[in-house]
Amino acid sequence: MANDQEKEAAARASLQFVKDGHVVGLGTGSTAAYFIRLLGEKVKNGMRVRGIPTSDRSRELAESLGIPLTTLDECQEIAVTVDGADEVDPQLRLIKGGGGAMLREKIVASATKQLVIVADATKQVPVLGKFPLPVEVIQFAQALVAKRITALGAKVSVRLNGDGTPYVTDERNHILDCRFGQIADADVLARQLSEMPGVVEHGLFIRMASVVLFARGSEIVELRR
Repeated sequence: MANDQEKEAAARASLQFVKDGHVVGLGTGSTAAYFIRLLGEKVKNGMRVRGIPTSDRSRELAESLGIPLTTLDECQEIAVTVDGADEVDPQLRLIKGGGGAMLREKIVASATKQLVIVADATKQVPVLGKFPLPVEVIQFAQALVAKRITALGAKVSVRLNGDGTPYVTDERNHILDCRFGQIADADVLARQLSEMPGVVEHGLFIRMASVVLFARGSEIVELRR
């Protein structure tokens, strides 16, 4: 319950970055969902924005709240994106993808002037890696990529649904959850993963976050890169 309250508080604090007329990236995950609901209230009260969702789940939630949507086909520049994270280190490097949407999340973030990350205090870490690093792979290359990531020192498992079938992303790919432990050099690992044929995207977001809002109890801590 306390975490939920912190998530909502962080999401509410992020509304200050959204202005009338903005194109807004809509993140994915439990904290981002709070933001989308709060933005829906703003839209209901007259704020004019257009959203670009980062997943089918976020699109469905935004549509249910009456938030007007657009696409990257129509608009390639986003004023602000509000999204969550699974881990944030002191350099504002992120692990994302616990919700399985890091591919679209990274694409939207790359087109965004200001990426605002909202999170409860448990997501702030001194070193990335306690949370398994998600890596999205095409199914054809799954075994090969898993072997190569294992060679980098990770314990690799295919993400599964509750019924034991592989989790399938919105883009019809699979996810490997890679347990590295503490990641000694996130920048180097990001490059190694990006260079692997068969890797569609990974959950290391390097030099992308502009602002991180942590909710710690009733306090909002703002960090900037």
